[in-house]
Amino acid sequence: MLSLTLALVLFLNLVLAARSPGCGKSATIKSQTYSTTINGKSRQYIIRLPNNYNNTRAYRLIFTWHQLGSSASSIAAGEDPNKGGVLAYYGLPPLANESAIFVVPNGISNGWANSGGEDVSFYDKMRDTVENDLCVDTSLRFHTGFSYGGGMSFAIACARGKETRAVAVISGSQLSGCAGGNDGVAYYGQHGTKDSVLPVANGRALRDKFVKNNGCTAVTETQPGSNGKSVKTVYKGSPPKRE
Repeated sequence: MLSLTLALVLFLNLVLAARSPGCGKSATIKSQTYSTTINGKSRQYIIRLPNNYNNTRAYRLIFTWHQLGSSASSIAAGEDPNKGGVLAYYGLPPLANESAIFVVPNGISNGWANSGGEDVSFYDKMRDTVENDLCVDTSLRFHTGFSYGGGMSFAIACARGKETRAVAVISGSQLSGCAGGNDGVAYYGQHGTKDSVLPVANGRALRDKFVKNNGCTAVTETQPGSNGKSVKTVYKGSPPKRE
């Protein structure tokens, strides 16, 4: 009986550990634009709360990083996909079904050079601000972005792998660095084979980093045919256990 009680206590501690300090608090954060200061520079980001936010429910936390030349406001409002733009919040809110808090950061000069790690520090500040005020499941932090935003998502996977559940890198390249980069992170990569701006080889290099980190077995990648249809390659293995 004692061993069962101890097991239950340990389980409850693990469950509670996944809940952010903001759980149970009266939220002061609303769906709007916020500012903070990083390295003496004013930085902005947009937060989108689920409808009927409940401070006792632990939500997913999803960061959506914009491409070069875009902005947080463009990602939040949505762009024209037929002109190289992306859907609002990368089309994720309907899929999340009110289970996620979205954060949309704004880059310096509309990009993510991450000089001296300042954009990773920006992420740290946003994460802490959100989680200290809102109820977040800290085991469910996600990042996605297109092009430069994909590069920044990759940089977060490298620098903050232990706390990141998954990233989705769309047409990315190593543009924002990779400090650390030794931890396993669930990884989805998507890239056009005829991309003339960021060649598909760049995206494959990012993918291969996490194929290795996740302990997956390399496989021969199927190439798309002349019909233009996309192909999917799945990597399997035994991901390293998180500490």
